[in-house]
Amino acid sequence: MGFSSRLEGYTGRVREVLESAGVDVGDEIEITIGEHEKIKGVLMSRYELADPEYIVVKLPNGYNIGVRFRENIQVRKLLEEVKKPAFRPPEKARPIPGLPRVTIVGTGGTIASRIDYRTGAVRPVLTAEDLLSIIPELASIANLDASILFSIFSEDMTPNEWSMMATRVDEYIRRGVDGVVIAHGTDTMGYSAAALSFALQKPPIPIVFVGAQRSSDRPSSDSATNLIAAVKVAGYAPFAEVCVAMHDNHSDEVIAIHRGTRVRKNHTSSRDAFKSINTEPIAFYKNGEIYVNRKDLNNRGSNQYIFNPKFSDKAVLLKFFPGMSHEILEDIWMKGYRGIIIEGSGLGHVARRLIPTLEKILKDGVFIGMTSQCMYGRVNMRVYSTGRDLLKIGVTPLDDMLPETAYVKLSWVLAQTTEIEEIKNLMLTPLAGEIGERSIP
Repeated sequence: MGFSSRLEGYTGRVREVLESAGVDVGDEIEITIGEHEKIKGVLMSRYELADPEYIVVKLPNGYNIGVRFRENIQVRKLLEEVKKPAFRPPEKARPIPGLPRVTIVGTGGTIASRIDYRTGAVRPVLTAEDLLSIIPELASIANLDASILFSIFSEDMTPNEWSMMATRVDEYIRRGVDGVVIAHGTDTMGYSAAALSFALQKPPIPIVFVGAQRSSDRPSSDSATNLIAAVKVAGYAPFAEVCVAMHDNHSDEVIAIHRGTRVRKNHTSSRDAFKSINTEPIAFYKNGEIYVNRKDLNNRGSNQYIFNPKFSDKAVLLKFFPGMSHEILEDIWMKGYRGIIIEGSGLGHVARRLIPTLEKILKDGVFIGMTSQCMYGRVNMRVYSTGRDLLKIGVTPLDDMLPETAYVKLSWVLAQTTEIEEIKNLMLTPLAGEIGERSIP
C-alpha cells in the first residue's frame, strides 16, 4: 500500500491500519480492542523516532495516551468532517503616527520555530508576520514591517548568506527605516552579527540580531521578551550599532545588548547563553527603557556609513589540539585557502613540530592569524619561545579578537584584497570594535 504524506510519525503496521480506516491526524476516532474495550479520542501526531507500535490519542479529558497495536485492533472515524486545528494569526495592527519604522527580517531559527511532532524537535515554520501578530505589545512600540529573506537553520549559514543579509539591510537603510531587526538562529548568530558589523560599518540606524533559546510555543520561551527588546532598541536607541539582543540572566527582567563583534554563545540551552567577551554589553533593556552602557558607540544618523557586503570562502578557522598533525595544515593549504585563523593554546601557541609547515604556508602568501582558545584575555606571543618563533616566521597575533570574529573578518578582508601586507594591515585595524579593548580581569 502506498503511503500518503499525512499521518505524521506513523509507520509500519500501525500506519497501515490507520490508512485502511481512512483517518487522519485531528480526526475523532474510536479504537476497538477485542470485544469489550473501546477508546474514543482525537488522533494525534507522534514522534517518528518513538516506539512505532503505538497509536497516540487525545482523550476527552485532555490527556494523551498511547494505545499499543494488537492484531485484533480496529479503528474507525466517528465524524466525517472534522475541523483540523490551525494557527490563525490576528490581523496586523494599523500604523500609529509618530512611531518609528522598524523592519523585521526573518532568516529562520528557534525564534521562528515550533515543535515538530514528527521528530520531537523544533523546526522553522513561523513567518515574520506571525511573530508580529502574536506579540501585540509590538504594535505600541513601532510601526512594523516584515520580510522573509530565507528560512534556514543557522548552521546552514555561509558567507553567501551573510552577503544576502547585508544587502537586504542596506536596502532598508536606503528606504529610510529607523531600525532593522534580524530574527536568526542562535547557534551561529555571533558569526552573522560579526559579518554584518564589517559589511555595514558605521550604519545610520541600529541593526539588531535577536534569537530564542526556546521555541515560541513553550511556556519558558524567551522569544517574545527578546523580540520586544530588539524592536525597542532598533526604533529608539541613540546608538547605531550591529548588535545582539538576548537575555542577560535567567529572569525576563533584563535583556543585554551585545556588540556584534564581541559576543559569543556560551551555553547550549540556557536563556542567558550570550555574553560579551573581554568587554561589557553596550546597553541593557529593562522595564521598557534602554540603558546605554558605553560612550564609544556609533551615533544614530551617522554620515560615515560604509557598505561592502563581499565575503570570501577562502578563509578557515582551525582549532589547535594536542597531537595535531602537520598534514591537516598542508591539506588546507593545498585546497587553496588563502587565510587561516588558528585558535591556539594559552597566549597563542601551537606545537613546535607544526612551525616548519606554517613557515612554508606563509611563504606562499597565505595569511595566518593567531587567536586564543581561552575565553578571556589576549594573545601575547612574546612571552614564550614558541610564540616568539611563530612571530619570526610571520604569524600575526590578533590581540583579543574572538576566534569566530577573526574568521569572519578574514573572510571579509580576503574579498577586499589579495595583497598579503594589506591583509595584515586590515586584520590589525579596528573596524567595528572587534580588537584592542582593555581586557576585563
